[in-house]
Amino acid sequence: MALLPVIALVGRPNVGKSTLFNRFTRSRSALVADVPGLTRDRQYGRGRIGEREFIVIDSGGFEPVASQGISAEMARQTRQAVLEADSVIFLVDGREGLTPRDLQIGVELRRTAQRVLLAVNKTEGMRREIVAAEFHELGLGAPMAVSAAHGDGINDLVAEALAPYFQDEEDAASEEGDTPSVAEDASAEESGTRRPVRVAVVGRPNVGKSTLINTLLGEERLIAFDQPGTTRDAVAIDFERGGRPYTLVDTAGLRRRGKVSDMVEKFSAVKTLQAIEDANVCVLLLDATDPVSDQDAVIASYVLESGRALVVAINKWDLADRPARERVKLELDRKLHFLSFARTHFVSALRGAGVAAMMRSVDEAHAAATAKLSTPRLTRVLQDAVEKQAPPRRGPVRPKLRYAHQGGQNPPVVVVHGSALDHIPETYRRYLESTVRDAFKLQGTPLRIEFRSGANPFAPRS
Repeated sequence: MALLPVIALVGRPNVGKSTLFNRFTRSRSALVADVPGLTRDRQYGRGRIGEREFIVIDSGGFEPVASQGISAEMARQTRQAVLEADSVIFLVDGREGLTPRDLQIGVELRRTAQRVLLAVNKTEGMRREIVAAEFHELGLGAPMAVSAAHGDGINDLVAEALAPYFQDEEDAASEEGDTPSVAEDASAEESGTRRPVRVAVVGRPNVGKSTLINTLLGEERLIAFDQPGTTRDAVAIDFERGGRPYTLVDTAGLRRRGKVSDMVEKFSAVKTLQAIEDANVCVLLLDATDPVSDQDAVIASYVLESGRALVVAINKWDLADRPARERVKLELDRKLHFLSFARTHFVSALRGAGVAAMMRSVDEAHAAATAKLSTPRLTRVLQDAVEKQAPPRRGPVRPKLRYAHQGGQNPPVVVVHGSALDHIPETYRRYLESTVRDAFKLQGTPLRIEFRSGANPFAPRS
């Protein structure tokens, strides 16, 4: 199977790269707001024009001369995107005109990029040939006037970016004169049936989420900077470990709601909550050098309410002294006691210590969340639980539990049928949850018990 062509979007801050990325991918994957420097890590997506697919990379605002700080890290990410790309779309702002930074970027792209297309964005309602004229000074060929927000000129831009790649592909196909066999198609289809496990890494700012993902990937794929709030968007990255596909999602750190006043941070929080909802498994990352906080408990409750499988990882364990380690263990029992179903690992994201064991727990949690629970066995477990401890009587009524079946996955839902089940107290529900979890070894996933009472045949009919 041929590799898909790669297009990288490059330009200074706030010229519309993320808007164009979302249009190419027909999604809202990239965070978009009228704020310079919103995108920091490079983000990958799959675009399509007609029947032809391609990979598109969104990058942060490029400052070629930045030598330190977050701008230098963003520049490094952009340079890596340029090296990976078959074609680079250099996006400039038609309303602001040519700037000195555009000239700096143009010089670097002429030196490093395989192929560059110059796109003048935000030209809706303007004479395009006039607004694009001054950008000839960049020496990157004829500027193409587009509007990422409205879609004007986008199809022509993509067709031009992909033209050499697909022309080569067509020439090769005509020379070979054959098409893939049915067996090849079947094997490709079979290999694509295994869906990646989507793992969202969540936690407070500056606990090491990006560092953990970089360690798993074996490269500096995300900006890991000693500054809270470095990650602003939820960045999804596909990778394979031990022959198994995963999608890792780096998320923005969640602060207490009262401290979130910046618009960008509010958008980032929404994207993080969406990432939790879309995940198969969440890794809740805590900082061993910082006390377990109420905010950690709030984030854990978001995961629990969404029904996602969960693994708890305590990062920077190598930096914590003995008193700090003992304090963390006590605080886990006190503040996160409701996460007893999840495995806890003590790791060092920077050094990679404990990360392999953490990923084994991710696999275990995903398997538990998607487990199939047979009705006969569930009913036997239910009957054994009732025989061991019957539900308490409420006045003259004692609830009767007859049989159980699975009502859903991710998280597993067990539906119990019987009579007078609305009288069952919460303590007995937790007892049943614990019994079913132990019987089916459902480690790492929330479990929900639903009660459904049958109609009373002796009740008066209306």
